[in-house]
Amino acid sequence: MQSILIGKAAAFPNPGRKVVEVEGVSVGVFCRDGKFTAFENVCPHMGGPVCQGKIIARVEELIAEDKTSLGLAFSKDHTNVACPWHGYEFDIATGRHQGNPRLRLRPVTIEVVDGDLRVTLPEGTRERIARRRQAPLREVD
Repeated sequence: MQSILIGKAAAFPNPGRKVVEVEGVSVGVFCRDGKFTAFENVCPHMGGPVCQGKIIARVEELIAEDKTSLGLAFSKDHTNVACPWHGYEFDIATGRHQGNPRLRLRPVTIEVVDGDLRVTLPEGTRERIARRRQAPLREVD
């Protein structure tokens, strides 16, 4: 594993996103409130370029004390990215799908070192992604 410089942290939009190519692997880098996260740009649903999707506030249902719905509202604390292929949404802080906790984006290690943003991919990442894309489609629970 090698740490790769992808730019200066101060030059990154906040909030914001960049999709970068690292050792032949597309990686989505997100920043919210000065915190960075990174994920492989591969949707676990069907392999779409998830990190290139629309960034939106999570929609949450407000529940009254008597357990009745007060309607829907945009979250002030959670932001999602929606895969442009089929609309699956994932939290940009955790990579988790809000409706199915077993469905999540694969994280990429990102760190700020002396003001530089660096990502680290495990060995064999590009090959693993290529194998997954060649595999026959399977049903998602």
